[in-house]
Amino acid sequence: MANVVVVGAQWGDEGKGKIVDWLSLEADIVVRFQGGHNAGHTLVIDNNVYKLTLLPAGVVRPGKLSIIGNGVVLDPHHFVDEIAKLAGQGIEVSPKNLKIAENVTLILSLHRELDAHRESSKVEALKIGTTKRGIGPAYEDKAGRRAIRLMDLAEPDSLNQKIARLLAHHEPLRRGLGLEPVTAEAIRAELDCVAAKILPFMDATWELLEAARRAGRRILFEGAQGAMLDVDHGTYPFVTSSNTVAANAATGSGLGPKAIGYVLGIAKAYTTRVGGGPLPTELNDAIGERIGDRGHEFGTNTGRRRRCGWFDAVLVRQAVKTSGIDGIALTKLDILDGFEEIKVCVGYHLDGQRIGRLPASQAAQARVAPIYETIEGWQDTTAGARSWAALPAQAIKYVRRIEELIEAPVTLLSTSPERADTILVHNPFRD
Repeated sequence: MANVVVVGAQWGDEGKGKIVDWLSLEADIVVRFQGGHNAGHTLVIDNNVYKLTLLPAGVVRPGKLSIIGNGVVLDPHHFVDEIAKLAGQGIEVSPKNLKIAENVTLILSLHRELDAHRESSKVEALKIGTTKRGIGPAYEDKAGRRAIRLMDLAEPDSLNQKIARLLAHHEPLRRGLGLEPVTAEAIRAELDCVAAKILPFMDATWELLEAARRAGRRILFEGAQGAMLDVDHGTYPFVTSSNTVAANAATGSGLGPKAIGYVLGIAKAYTTRVGGGPLPTELNDAIGERIGDRGHEFGTNTGRRRRCGWFDAVLVRQAVKTSGIDGIALTKLDILDGFEEIKVCVGYHLDGQRIGRLPASQAAQARVAPIYETIEGWQDTTAGARSWAALPAQAIKYVRRIEELIEAPVTLLSTSPERADTILVHNPFRD
C-alpha cells in the first residue's frame, strides 16, 4: 500500500475536494500539510454540500482521523466557526477524529488587517489578489521567528513575552502604514478567549503519523491551492506564501521524504485562476464566459469569478516535473461537452522564439503568447460517465492527447461533482 499525496497541477480550484474525498474512503488518516483558510474544498456527498476551508476533507467521513499539519497557518477563531458550521450539518468534529500539530502557526487579527491593507493600497505593486485572510503575513512571521504557535497557548506564563516579540516587529510597521496601534492586551485577549476551545485538539502529530506509517496505515496528504501558486515554483509574486508542491507534504506534516508514496496531480480539462498574475490561455470572450458559467467557476471562499482559458499543457507538464506527479486526475471534462472545437496550449512564443516551459521571470511570463493545437470537439455528453465505454470517442482522444503533452497518465477522470461519477484507471493506494 502506498501513501498518497494530492496536489493541484494548475492554480488551485481543480476539484481536489472531490478527489480527496473519493480517496479518503481507502485512507486511514487524512493530513492537510500547507496553506490556510484561503483554500476551499467543496464536497458533494449524497446531495449534501460541505464547504471546507481549513479542515481536512476526512472530517466528513466516519472512522477517519484528520490532521492539520505544522505546515498550515491556522486562524483559531475560524477553526472554531468551521467546526460549528459542520455541526449544524450533522458532522461532529472532536479531538477523537481531528488533531492539530502543536507547532502550527496561528493567524491573528493583525495579520488579517495587514493583508487587507496591502490589497486595498493605491500602490498597485502591493496587490497580489489575496483573500485578505492573513495567510501571507502569518507565514512572514513564521519565517521571521516571531509567530505565536498553538503550543504557546498551553504556556500562558510565557505568552506575554512572545506577544511582545511579535509586536516589536508589528508596531513600527503599523505606524509606518498609518494603521491603528494594537496592544499586547488585545492580542492576549484574542488568544485567551479561544485557547480552551482549540487546545484539546493539540498533539505531537509528527510522532502520531510516524507510528501510523510504521504500522502500515494508509495516509492521504491533502494539499491546498496548486503547483503554479508555489512560492518557489509558481508565478511569483502572484503566488501563495507556502510551498504547494508535493515535496512539502513531508515537511508540512513532520515526516521524512520516504513517507511520500504516489503523487496524484489534479487538473481541470481547461484552465482557471483567481486573482492577479499571468494566465497565458485566458479567454476574455464569450467562450471564456461560457466555460465559467457551465463550470460554476466562482471561488469557494470569496465568490470571486475565476478567470478561464483553454487547457495549458505547458503548465501542467511543468507541475508534473516540479511535484514528481505519477498520475493526473482530470476533472470537469463534461464542461467541454458541445464545443465544435477545443484548443490546447502546446508551447509559448517569447520574443520570437518557441519555448516549452513557463519562464521564471515576471516580465517574461507577461509576454508569453500561447501556441495552440486545435482538437475536434464532441456533441454527446460526458456528464456522469463512469466508464471509458460511456465516453464519446472524441472525448477519449482529447484525454489521450493531454496525456502525451503533459507526459503523465490520466489515472482518474471526473465527469461531475458527484463522487461516484469517476472513471478509475489506476488506484493510487494500490501502486
